[in-house]
Amino acid sequence: MVDIPAALVPDYRFCQALARAHYENFPVASRLLPRAMRPHVAAIYAFARVADDVADEGLLTPAERLARLAEWRQALHASVARTTIDAGAFSAVFRALGHSIRRCRLDVTLLDDLLSAFEQDVTVHRYDRWADVLDYCRRSANPVGRLVLQVAGYRDAEVARRSDAVCTGLQLVNFWQDFGRDWLAGRLYVPREDAERCGAREADLANAHVTDAWRAVLAELIDRTRVLLLDGRRVCDLVHGRLRLELRLTWLGGWTILDRLARSPRQNLRDRPTLSGGDVVPLLWRAIVWRR
Repeated sequence: MVDIPAALVPDYRFCQALARAHYENFPVASRLLPRAMRPHVAAIYAFARVADDVADEGLLTPAERLARLAEWRQALHASVARTTIDAGAFSAVFRALGHSIRRCRLDVTLLDDLLSAFEQDVTVHRYDRWADVLDYCRRSANPVGRLVLQVAGYRDAEVARRSDAVCTGLQLVNFWQDFGRDWLAGRLYVPREDAERCGAREADLANAHVTDAWRAVLAELIDRTRVLLLDGRRVCDLVHGRLRLELRLTWLGGWTILDRLARSPRQNLRDRPTLSGGDVVPLLWRAIVWRR
């Protein structure tokens, strides 16, 4: 590993194994990233992945999940202060993350924002307004993009703003892609004010059938998401090297799923468009011939 102290190599490898073990729609710490970035991005991902799993742990009560997230926050700040870290089997995550924070000058408030979003997942399952959903995305998605940019050495305000638009857009793509899954898990990210305006009622989802009203509100939200992704697209041209190709592929992956959601409105809660192996070559080609 490039520029990683020998004593921390096993800890970073633990983080990379966690990253590889989870399926994601969009690449995380992939081989397209510059080699020097990969361990640090993997440490960030491992921190967020485990915390997200804690927030979703169905065998624990909400109070227990919040308590564990509080312990996770304490371990985060212990890693910053270089004090003793007691996170059990996941202590390796914080040893690696603490080094990445110092080496890459990462903004710790972004990691705190991620934890606040995971805590919100435990207690909030409905959103009244579009602004509430965007605020959640600001803390659950945008920090990841900014942290990756900081690892790469980008701290420009315009780059960060464009990244925020893409990250929020990708989070929203995931919401509309997982609309059925989230509903069955007790969560709904469609703002109540928009659902009511379109006449979409939660009671209509009880039989797993998506009504015209629900398709109408989802179509509107897909259009809003498209605007965000287009606004953020330029971040793919503001970075350089292999990171540029990584961001292009990430953007194209989200855009492709959003396009499939728009072209084939879901008929039931089981409909869920995804990327497959057959998408790899077309997406790579579109990333290579990308136009500014």
